[in-house]
Amino acid sequence: MEPLGMTLLLGLAAYRATQFVVWDTLLDGPRERLELWHAAKHESKIRTFVRQLVSCIYCIGFWLSTVTVLAYTTATHQWGTTSPWLVAIQCWAVAGVQALLNRWDDSRPAQGGGGS
Repeated sequence: MEPLGMTLLLGLAAYRATQFVVWDTLLDGPRERLELWHAAKHESKIRTFVRQLVSCIYCIGFWLSTVTVLAYTTATHQWGTTSPWLVAIQCWAVAGVQALLNRWDDSRPAQGGGGS
């Protein structure tokens, strides 16, 4: 199991990945295509699920936290030597850190002069 400092670092990485997927302008095009894809068949439960998954900071944040931990575990050659239960706990811990960071970010006043 990783020390607290590494969990926090992985949580910061997962937070940034989540912000990138949900908010950054670099992915505006794919998000707009996703909205059009959903609108073309808005009654589709699968399309609605995918749209909600990608637009929900906590939903996509959990999965990106898991990917972050799995990438770290693989890169540090811990994949075969660490208990799957410990990896799962690490995923939940990193997801918790990124969720707390997103809550904090959501509670801050809007930046800039425009307001919203």
